[in-house]
Amino acid sequence: MQNMRYVIRKLMWPVWLVAIALLSAAYTGRIPESVSAPLAVVANGSSSPTGSVESGIVAQACELIYEGKFDAADELIKHTRQYYPAQLNETAGELLGIIDQYQDMSQQRKADREAAYAETLTELENLQVQDANDANDVYDVNDVNDVVEALSVIAKAGEFADRRQEEQLMSDEFVKQTLQEAIDKAAKFEVEGKWLEAYTNCYYWLRAIDPNNDGYSDYAEQLLDKAALAMVFEDNPCETTEERFLGVKKEMFLRAIEFLDTRYVETIKYEKMAAKAVTRCKLLAEVIGASSQFAEDSQNQGQDSSSATKGMRHPEGLSAWLSGLDSQMDEIKAASGRRDGLDRKKFLHILEEVLKLNKSTVELPRQVLISQFSEAALSALDPYTVIIWPKQIQDFEQMMTNEFMGIGIEISKRKGLLTVSSLLLDTPAFNSDLDAGDVIEAVNGLETKDMSLACAAKKIKGRAGTEVELRVRRPCEDKTVEDKVFHVTITRDRIVVPTVRGWQRTNGGKWLHMVDEQNKIGFVRLTSFSTDTAPGLERVLDDLESQGLRGLILDLRWNTGGLLDSAVAVADKFIEDGLIVKRKPGHGMPDWEFAKKKGTHPDYPLVILVNASSASASEIVAGALADKKYERAVLVGGRTHGKGSVQGITGAPRDRAQLKYTMAYYHLPSDQKVESRDAMKEQGKTDWGVAPDVEIKLTSDELRKLYEVQRNNDVLVNAGHGNGSNGVRKHTIEETLASDPQLAVGLLIVKSKLLQDQTLTLARMGN
Repeated sequence: MQNMRYVIRKLMWPVWLVAIALLSAAYTGRIPESVSAPLAVVANGSSSPTGSVESGIVAQACELIYEGKFDAADELIKHTRQYYPAQLNETAGELLGIIDQYQDMSQQRKADREAAYAETLTELENLQVQDANDANDVYDVNDVNDVVEALSVIAKAGEFADRRQEEQLMSDEFVKQTLQEAIDKAAKFEVEGKWLEAYTNCYYWLRAIDPNNDGYSDYAEQLLDKAALAMVFEDNPCETTEERFLGVKKEMFLRAIEFLDTRYVETIKYEKMAAKAVTRCKLLAEVIGASSQFAEDSQNQGQDSSSATKGMRHPEGLSAWLSGLDSQMDEIKAASGRRDGLDRKKFLHILEEVLKLNKSTVELPRQVLISQFSEAALSALDPYTVIIWPKQIQDFEQMMTNEFMGIGIEISKRKGLLTVSSLLLDTPAFNSDLDAGDVIEAVNGLETKDMSLACAAKKIKGRAGTEVELRVRRPCEDKTVEDKVFHVTITRDRIVVPTVRGWQRTNGGKWLHMVDEQNKIGFVRLTSFSTDTAPGLERVLDDLESQGLRGLILDLRWNTGGLLDSAVAVADKFIEDGLIVKRKPGHGMPDWEFAKKKGTHPDYPLVILVNASSASASEIVAGALADKKYERAVLVGGRTHGKGSVQGITGAPRDRAQLKYTMAYYHLPSDQKVESRDAMKEQGKTDWGVAPDVEIKLTSDELRKLYEVQRNNDVLVNAGHGNGSNGVRKHTIEETLASDPQLAVGLLIVKSKLLQDQTLTLARMGN
């Protein structure tokens, strides 16, 4: 039987070569005559120009590579070489070299995962030994820190385990005991009103360990909601509760609902909105009733206790509030069962009833209640339809335009300290004594240690021309020498955050874009889509093309979107003509965005890097360029976020408030709808967003290394300050590629495309 298979395979091989050559012509659409004509001779058993056959083999091997099937491409070339070595030459060998690099990388990553799994098992065994020796007080499963430590080890072990190993892990008695302890510990936290602690110490890890457990996921979301509600009533250095809701009016919400009734992308289900809003109001009562902070206020009434929750501190008022909300919920359920359902008028009547109930029972601040009712109701539509209240307008506009009034720094919280991550070139901060790595201890005299990142940013920002005073600590690498502490006063100005970046920023502030000098392969990272993104990309492409650019990697990972016009302008640079995206609204005719021939860049190989944080405008660009209608790009990485909708902004609420609302769904050039993550999850599906052609999943260890290398490469220090790079080391391109498997694979794919083009060109020249 084995010999017969061999004979059949030998007989079929020449015919198969013809098929491959024909396929290569179909794939490229460039030179069908030069490939197919001579191969007819091969089928008759005659000799044939080597390049023609090789172009066919290379073409099919490359198509396999563009689908992530490197092993199949390897087998194809090696089989051809084994039986017909004369048919292949150097180009096929180079492609094998690319495949070998991928396989070496894959084997190394597999070995790293196996080593990490073995290491976590050892850690887990040590924890079990400590638990058994608990008499020595080394490990206490009832101590929250020990529980978190055990959960983190279990989560890491699960990440690196295969299916069989995962089953063994989850059936381990110590693991089951730890999970139950986490659940019990979370329940205790919740009784004390410590919802954030219950999430961060328990359910964050439980959800990481078992992401398919809906019970864990739902409970985790509830804890986050409660924690967020508790923060609503907490003053912070940036604003009081009263200031936070300044300008909120019921009429804004009424106008927003009137607008949405005819403009929202789908028919509105008011019963769903009402149920969510009333549930939020009940949750408010639960949070305030259980929170230790408010219980403390109750015992100290009259001594600086918060007036925002005075009614809810009385059991009778709280009971009446909950009872009234239950009655409203009964009416919603009853209306849902009727044919006419709950219309807009009845929905707004429920709002009025809730406001009356509040006034006669718990007396929550009217603005707080309107805000919470409104936000919960709109969240029933989708996560992206929101009212931007007057106090939020400035932050919203800064987010959309990537412009703000400030000093020009990027900040982060490192070990709880407000730290300058990087300077922005040609900004007030860059021209001051401030530098990357500095710790900002105070802003205008206010200590930053307990300040949130958002609050600190808000304090540093301000009107152009005004000054901000910072107390700064510059850590000294020599621990025997005291850190330098100084004050710096900086005048604020208009700051434009660049959205077009390279793989590394030089000390002079210039971005490096060429990741392969020999093959002239460029790299561009877009952090968002603003008004300056397309012009900025154009400048970079012009510069790279003047250097002989032959291939490009466009990085859209962690790019959550931005302006639709900007996304269309970016995609238009790589498509000569045809549809880019179709917007399908709930009412009226669809809108189409088409590419224009003018300004189209050369048809060099293009790879786009995407992941779960690539959303909205990123999905439009990636989806359009990889669409089967064009196949202009190969997508590498992970499935995108799955937003699937387009938002519009209107001033319909008036009084300086705005409404961001979902106005349409978008479809790719082949008319495929980009599915919403939320909608697909409700159906138990996972095919949301845009899928990569080549999937490369990163482990937590790989992500951490990628972040570290990218952060160091992004940092801009002021070398003129004479403090060197302040401990920041730039990484070589080899180190950068080693830290980023997705980028490394993207580079291999661009090289494969270059080889395919080269082979086809040679085949054409030979004919």
